[in-house]
Amino acid sequence: MANVPEDLHYSKDHEWVRVDGDIATIGITDYAQDSLGDVVYVEVPKPGDEFATNESFGSVESVKAVSEVFTPVSGAVVEINESLADEPESVNSDPYGKGWMIRVKMSNPGEVDSLLTAAEYEDFTKAEKE
Repeated sequence: MANVPEDLHYSKDHEWVRVDGDIATIGITDYAQDSLGDVVYVEVPKPGDEFATNESFGSVESVKAVSEVFTPVSGAVVEINESLADEPESVNSDPYGKGWMIRVKMSNPGEVDSLLTAAEYEDFTKAEKE
């Protein structure tokens, strides 16, 4: 079964959000990385880039496919995970830790309330598999 940490928020596009004040750290879920297979390249935006909710901010390229990644919350990128350039496989090995992708200063922190809880996300992924 996929790892779904309780303290995160989830989107139906399989991104996770960790909230710290008005900063949201975003990555793809364990379920998503498992579906993609071995990640070979991660494209992320530049700090300062601004995104609306559900806007594509980059992509993850695996041996199977290239998938867009979407921002579950709106805001401006304040930091990117530069280690992904040399270690894209950390998205597979540690999706909720070393595999994070961007940090965003949220323009509307209340948006996280519309995201899925861990339990809701688990139900969503179970239904998707059926």
